[in-house]
Amino acid sequence: MPHHDLLILGGGSGNSVIGPEHDHWDIAIAEPWAFGGTCMNRGCIPSKMLVYTADVALAARHGVRLGLRTTADRADWPAIRDRIFERIDPIAEAGLAYRESLDNVTVYRHPARFTGERTVDLGGTKVTADRIVLAMGARTSVPTIDGLDAVRFRTSDDIMRIDTLPEHLVIVGGGFIAVEMAHVFDGLGSRVTIVHRGDLLLRGADSDVRRCLTKAYAGRVDLRLKTTVGRVEQSTSGTVGEPFHLELSDGTTLDADQLLVATGRIPNGDLATIDHGGIATDDRGYVVTDDQMRTSADGVWALGDVTNPVQLKHTANAEARLVAHNLLHPDESRSIDRRFVPHAVFGHPQIGSVGPTEQDLTEAGRRYLVATREYAATAYGWAMEDTTGFAKLLADPETRLLLGAHIVGPQAPTLVQQLIQGMVAGQTVDEMAHGQLWIHPAMPELVEQTLLAL
Repeated sequence: MPHHDLLILGGGSGNSVIGPEHDHWDIAIAEPWAFGGTCMNRGCIPSKMLVYTADVALAARHGVRLGLRTTADRADWPAIRDRIFERIDPIAEAGLAYRESLDNVTVYRHPARFTGERTVDLGGTKVTADRIVLAMGARTSVPTIDGLDAVRFRTSDDIMRIDTLPEHLVIVGGGFIAVEMAHVFDGLGSRVTIVHRGDLLLRGADSDVRRCLTKAYAGRVDLRLKTTVGRVEQSTSGTVGEPFHLELSDGTTLDADQLLVATGRIPNGDLATIDHGGIATDDRGYVVTDDQMRTSADGVWALGDVTNPVQLKHTANAEARLVAHNLLHPDESRSIDRRFVPHAVFGHPQIGSVGPTEQDLTEAGRRYLVATREYAATAYGWAMEDTTGFAKLLADPETRLLLGAHIVGPQAPTLVQQLIQGMVAGQTVDEMAHGQLWIHPAMPELVEQTLLAL
């Protein structure tokens, strides 16, 4: 029975736990799929490479606003796809090859199933370890729709690797994956329909941001709100590329050549029968940890999407760094800091946010100040002819500390970062606004002007 000092389940952010400081340990990694995890292979990296391509195409399509005679014809999808994955796939392969080349690392290419305390089955081999790190990520949540299990629908796992650009793509869902993929495929020339059960896109975002984004998408794609799919079927045997027929709750129907299901993601802990290892989960299936990333089972830690509902790569990376330290220094353990966790949505317009929304503060009964400034009120906003974007800041009226920041528009994720830095440093909104010179005429003036309005 193989035994290791450390066993890591997952080759995404979990892979980054291992450093030179662990060279004296016997380590194992179990990863049945591509190294690099969701972000590298089917998430953040390929999707943002597609987003940027769609941004360029959309800019060319709208060049007339700036007096340019630019156009963007239907994209060369195979060339776009191959440019992306011919760069990404070798990185995943190299990551695997590197780990396999290390004398103190064993790589198991099998899914894991717990059979007891710090004991897992890996492809029929029982493996034990002194320490185990769960970093096995999450998977697409597939809704219950009549006929869905009989058709070849797509998810975020494979939609970016399809062979041809869809003529008509139907997306079921209204979260960040739906928003980003709608931008990508509409930008590159597909007709896109979003079917979403809610009245606004992007549940959980600030209400003003949701209204802005929903209005923008209603002007770009066929947006079916307050609508669900009652039944779906494929006209023949279900092979790829044949038309889908959808019956909607409002009595209408849709026909499309691709169907993307983007209705959320769920943690993978159940696939590894982690309850057999004494590892507790919450009512949504996420592994429960303390602030040092320890689970309920002795000697077992967890990080990333299997434990963190926000499912962000930057949080998983921070957790991996913390776990790496705590594994080596159990008497000097560090705690995770989740006071300021930003997130972004790379649709069109883009969104960058940190902290509570206005509705969060209202529901909590907390007093706050709010200020909003439009891109169009700044010099660079004029240059871009942006008429929809804005920054919205929420501050404590007594301490003058920034509570939340929500920006929607060009480069919003970049603009919000300087506010995050100020929040971490404990600066008041007055110190952020007056304690530095803001370059004119540059896009960050949007942030400066909003801070001054507080």
